[in-house]
Amino acid sequence: MPTHVLSSDARRWLRRARRVALRTAGWTVAGQLSLAAGVMAVDAIRKQRDKGDDPSVPADDPLHADVREDRITTYTYGRALYDDMLEAIDGAQECVYLASYIWKADDVGQAFKDAVVRAAERGVLVCVVFDGFANLVVPREFQRFPEPVHVLRFPVVRPGLPLMDLRRTGRDHRKILVVDGTVGFVGGYNIGELYATKWRDTHVRVEGPGVWELQNSFVDFWNRHRRPSQPALPDSGSPRWDAALRAARNEPSRLVYPVRALYLEAIDRAMERIWITQGYFIPDEEVLEGLLSAAARGVDVRVIMPEHSNHVLADIVARYYWRQLLEGGVHLHLYQDLMVHAKTATVDGAWATIGTANIDRLSLRGNYEINLEIVSAEQAAHMEQVFRRDLERCEEITLDRWRERPWHYRVLERALRPLEAML
Repeated sequence: MPTHVLSSDARRWLRRARRVALRTAGWTVAGQLSLAAGVMAVDAIRKQRDKGDDPSVPADDPLHADVREDRITTYTYGRALYDDMLEAIDGAQECVYLASYIWKADDVGQAFKDAVVRAAERGVLVCVVFDGFANLVVPREFQRFPEPVHVLRFPVVRPGLPLMDLRRTGRDHRKILVVDGTVGFVGGYNIGELYATKWRDTHVRVEGPGVWELQNSFVDFWNRHRRPSQPALPDSGSPRWDAALRAARNEPSRLVYPVRALYLEAIDRAMERIWITQGYFIPDEEVLEGLLSAAARGVDVRVIMPEHSNHVLADIVARYYWRQLLEGGVHLHLYQDLMVHAKTATVDGAWATIGTANIDRLSLRGNYEINLEIVSAEQAAHMEQVFRRDLERCEEITLDRWRERPWHYRVLERALRPLEAML
C-alpha cells in the first residue's frame, strides 16, 4: 500500500521500524567488524610469538616438461625461481615486462630493481607494474625508478565508485615476467625475501610460442591503464588456435572473468581425480556444487590449503564450508608449519592450471588475474608429483575431528561468514 494512504499512526510506526532496522543492521556490522579486529589482533600476537620458528621450504629442483612446441619449467622453491628470473632479465636484449602484486623493499626486491635498471640502462625497453594498495607499506622511495624504466603503479583509488562502475573494481593481482617475447614466467610468487624460502608456492617458466599468452596479457593491461606519457606497447595476434597452453585472464575493466569458468569446466569433466592446492579456498556456490557432484560420482577430490594462512579472516570464513565438503566426500589437507600460497589444480592426469587466482570471490570475480591452462599428460604428471610431495607435509582433517572442534570455532565461522563478500 502506498505510504500516502496510510494513517499517521501507521506512518510513524513504519518510520520507527525503519530506524530500528537500520540501527540493528549498523550494530550487526559494527559487531562483526569489532569481532574481526579482535581476531586479527589475537592472530598478530600468535604470529609474533611464533616468529622465527617457521622452517624453510624444501629446496626441490624444478621440473621440466615439453608441451608441443613449448618448454614448461615448474618451480616450487622461490630461490631457484628468482635466480632464473634475474638471469633472464640480465640477458634481455629487447624488452622486459614485469608485473608483481607485491614487490618488497628487501634484498630480493632490491636485486630485481637493480636488474631492471641495468636492463634499461643498456637500452632495453623496461615496463614494470605493481599494485599501489598491496605495496602501501613499501617505502615510496623504493617505488621510484630511474627515468629509463617505465613504471605503472596501479592506483589505490580510481575514479568511479565500485558500486556504480564495476569496471573500476579489482586489484592487479598478477605476477608476470616476459623477456624478449621468448621466455615468460607466471604463478603465485610475489617478489620478496619471505617468499624465497619460507612460503610454499608454485610458478612456471614458459619457453616457446606460448610466451605470447603472457606477453599479450601484459601488453593489453599496460595499454589500457598507462599514462599518455608512457609508451604504447606493440600488440599482435596469435596464429595458434589449438594450443595446449592457453591463458585465462580476469579483466574487471572488461567485465570478463574466465578463470572461474576454467575451473568449473575442468571440475565438470573430471572422471578420476581433482587435486587442488590453494592459499585461500572459499568456493562459491557453483564451485562447491561442482566439487560435491564430482565426489558423488566417485572422483577423488582433494584440496591442500595452509593450516594457518597469512589472512586469519580468510581461514575462518573458509572453515564454514568444511562440514559440507567433508560430508560430501571431499578430502581436506592442511599444510603444516608453512604458508602454502600456490594456486594450482590438476585433473585426471591430463589437465593442469597454474596461475595467480585463488578460489575465492576476490580472485574469481574481482581482481585482475591470469591462470595458464595446460592440457598435457607430462605437465599434469609433474603437478601430481608436486601434490603428492606436499601431502607428506599435510595433516588431513576428518569429519569426526571437525565435528569435535571447540564451540567458539562455530561461533566465529557463523559470525564472520558475511565477510566472505570482501575476501
